Amino acid sequence: MHELIDLEEQGWRALSTAGDAGKKFYASVLREDAVMLFPGGMRIAGRERILESLGTQPWDSFQIENPTVIPLASNAAALVYTAKAQRKGSEPYVALISSTYVHDRTWQLVVHQQTPA
Repeated sequence: MHELIDLEEQGWRALSTAGDAGKKFYASVLREDAVMLFPGGMRIAGRERILESLGTQPWDSFQIENPTVIPLASNAAALVYTAKAQRKGSEPYVALISSTYVHDRTWQLVVHQQTPA
């Protein structure tokens, strides 16, 4: 299940790169009906809407702490961890993260939630 931790790290690295790296990465892993939930009540549903929302200022740094993979079924698992990240000119961001993936030929991200820690 280290594959899911690697996928999540790839996502953070893509979001820490200027340009379309985040969109390109998430275009390859998001399932069509994916949902992302963020602090402040932000809910983004659907692959295309999520991709449209990407492209903000990249993270300058990030750290994934205590990643744990929880098997849900033979083709599904949730990854939970603490993320610490910072953008230039902003306060550090610390959140509890949950990402649920389903395997259908490849791992696809279905639900991603961030809760301030």
